[in-house]
Amino acid sequence: MIILGIESSCDETAAAVVEDGKKLLSNVVNSQVDIHAEYGGVVPEVAARSHIEVINPVIRQAMREANVTWDDIDAIAVANAPGLVGSLLVGTLAAKTLAELYDKPLYPVHHVEGHIYANFITVQQSPNLDLPSKQPAFPMLALAVSGLHSQLVLFEDHGNYRLLGETLDDAVGEAFDKVARMLGLPYPGGPAIAQAALTGDPKKYAFPKAKLKSPYDFSFSGLKTAVLRAIQREVGVDHTFPSHELPGRLNDAQQADFAASFQHVAVKTLVDATVKSTQEFYPASVVIAGGAAANQELRSQLAERLPIDIEYAPMSLCTDNAAMIAALGYYRAQAVQPTSVDDTKVFPSISMTDTVWA
Repeated sequence: MIILGIESSCDETAAAVVEDGKKLLSNVVNSQVDIHAEYGGVVPEVAARSHIEVINPVIRQAMREANVTWDDIDAIAVANAPGLVGSLLVGTLAAKTLAELYDKPLYPVHHVEGHIYANFITVQQSPNLDLPSKQPAFPMLALAVSGLHSQLVLFEDHGNYRLLGETLDDAVGEAFDKVARMLGLPYPGGPAIAQAALTGDPKKYAFPKAKLKSPYDFSFSGLKTAVLRAIQREVGVDHTFPSHELPGRLNDAQQADFAASFQHVAVKTLVDATVKSTQEFYPASVVIAGGAAANQELRSQLAERLPIDIEYAPMSLCTDNAAMIAALGYYRAQAVQPTSVDDTKVFPSISMTDTVWA
């Protein structure tokens, strides 16, 4: 079964073609990172306009690279939740129009759940990616970490899962972006902090790890504030000093030490919950999904502390892409009926646990 996937939930316009939920035929992503970098974050209106400009060319390129026509496409999958409402509308409208025009079944899917299914792609038409050697086994523990989402989910099977924990405030990627701004590092903050941390001391500053009722929930708001206060103390100013002027008072060594110390505690927060989950639920496999899955400190701490080896999806399938949407679409197509064009709507803030597999 060949699925065309479409993704436009935030600032990446993407289309991909995947066969049987595991074989990657094409994966095209048009990134807006350079556009939003000057603002230090994604501007929703700008993102939506950019999606409109490129959505059709991106879809055509994905089909051309996969060497397929509309006669070959068995269904369309599109991320309709969660995300920026304007961005979601562009991709969803394109998918609905194409489904109607070419009489194709339509499967709306959840963006965060899609990130997890990037780990099920193990075969490629043109070998150039370091894909996992095999698909994850169930029960599967999934840590989904990205710019807007941080969740720990236990899967018993496709469509049969429960949320163990999630962030109670900022997602980890959002915390990385905000701390990067405090340090004068560029957007996106995750890669920038990881690079700066390479020359820093992760034990230089003793930042707190949030203590929560549930061992599987996360919180990064207090950590973010602790970093801000530590920077203010380091440069000799109080809380009234304009935060956007703080980077100018830091030297390179201080910047690197703050980056390394923050990253170490942020990652430890995620790893502690993941390790605790494996000890209680004994999953057969563990997967890490989302843009933060590429973080080397995260991979290092997990490798040191987890009893299960992890095979990671390549970077191009960790960040927002449509291959993950197409892969998830295939498994949904085995379990549920397609959604009518008229009933396909966008949901900017719905949880993946509210997605019905029945």
